[in-house]
Amino acid sequence: MTIAHEEAVIEAAAVDAIFAEARTANVFTGDVTDEQARAIYELTKFGPTAFNSQPLRVTYVRSDEARATLVDALSAGNRAKTASAPLVAVLSYDTAWQEQWDTFLPGYNAPKAMYDAAPDLAAATGNNNAHLQAGYFILAVRSLGLAAGPMTGADFAKIDAAFFPEGSQKSFLVVNIGQPGEDAWGAAKPKFAYEDVVRTV
Repeated sequence: MTIAHEEAVIEAAAVDAIFAEARTANVFTGDVTDEQARAIYELTKFGPTAFNSQPLRVTYVRSDEARATLVDALSAGNRAKTASAPLVAVLSYDTAWQEQWDTFLPGYNAPKAMYDAAPDLAAATGNNNAHLQAGYFILAVRSLGLAAGPMTGADFAKIDAAFFPEGSQKSFLVVNIGQPGEDAWGAAKPKFAYEDVVRTV
């Protein structure tokens, strides 16, 4: 038990499943149902984003054809595990996320003009907040008793060309999802201590 377990309002088993004992898996087994895939998003969407913008978009890759296309765009070390994972998600952000303003923040659209006038700012905001949501996505996977294997080793321009050729989305992360298989991870890697990274001013 740690202070994190002692202070948490959720059970120690949940703390372990989501944080303390959760690991990035490299070998997967089992199945991920459509209901579980939906539940992952239903949990992810509740995490906070700037202006409630929710720019993350999720593409679940299930068909053999789409899986082969995705695997071809991955770094060599990521191909085999992605080819065999029960479910794979491509995470991207909506490049025109601000156009949904009246949906995600009805009644207050004054800031939209700022993003419309500054495409670079709009892109950075979409990218940053989608990355934030990616963290929620991984925790959601873990909360369902599944393992996540997030990867950035990929040619994302190639993925975008194959999956989002109209330019509506920009991908940034591929996540393998399933039950951890045999020898799914190596030895635990060290984490920084509180004293190493936290200061109070």
